Amino acid sequence: MRLLILGGTKNLGRHVAEAALAAGHELTLFNRGRTNPTLFPEAIHLQGERSAPDALASGEWDAVIDMSGFLVHDLRRSAELLRDRVGHYTFMSSIAVYASRTTPGMTEDAPQLAWPDGAPEDEFTMDLYGPSKARAEALLAETFGERTTAVRSGFVVGPYNPDFGNWGEALAAGKPLECAARPGQPIQYLDARDLAAFLLRVTVDGRGGAFNAVSESTTMAELAEAWRSVVPGSPPVDWEPAVDRFHLPHDGSNDGTFLLDNSRALAAGLAVRPAAESARACMEWIQAGNTPPPPPH
Repeated sequence: MRLLILGGTKNLGRHVAEAALAAGHELTLFNRGRTNPTLFPEAIHLQGERSAPDALASGEWDAVIDMSGFLVHDLRRSAELLRDRVGHYTFMSSIAVYASRTTPGMTEDAPQLAWPDGAPEDEFTMDLYGPSKARAEALLAETFGERTTAVRSGFVVGPYNPDFGNWGEALAAGKPLECAARPGQPIQYLDARDLAAFLLRVTVDGRGGAFNAVSESTTMAELAEAWRSVVPGSPPVDWEPAVDRFHLPHDGSNDGTFLLDNSRALAAGLAVRPAAESARACMEWIQAGNTPPPPPH
């Protein structure tokens, strides 16, 4: 398959590119060329900004996986350029698209956030993150119809990725895991390697629609114990750290975001490895001399 990845050299996108090359696909990467520019010499590299993607004005691909779409303005421009020159469009979306943050068991058909009146399409703020992803999904569906897929994820763990990176560092150093979220906080996550494999699978299959690409729901305390099991005798969890890296309210007002129904994704081939396996990979990656990137917030 001739595959175009928008992004592809950091965090989750790096895993997607690795999986695509390992599967034998002909890979083209479009990005600014600033992060890990020497990665993947066997791929074709196109450089440019999402706001001015002139490098995408020619060429044809069987599919595109969009890992770097944040601003609606930029999505609109790339969609117009690629409309008639790609077969399938897979968009990396987010569980932040849902209008409710308290409803348990939401499927992909649950109501999404509306676009605020007068909000700019060419500026990014965290308040617009969820609405921007929802608006981008709608724009792509209008442009590509059944040829588009929206993969919605939340916390992404493992090598190259920031989420739970502080836990990996704690395991590597023999220090307590720090968690400012309450022990009973519902949580869903996904190993970056599993998410990359799923993104590639739905793209190759040309499977349209939206998918909640998340694990089964667990609690923060249960997840912490799974991570601690990787290093027998790990210190107890510090539930009152000086720094809050999760930013999850204690009053349950965001619990529904991590009680999503993932059955559609599982039926489409999503595989979820044990939490301890993700923890071990993260720890070993850090022990090899790597440092997790900072979280986006």
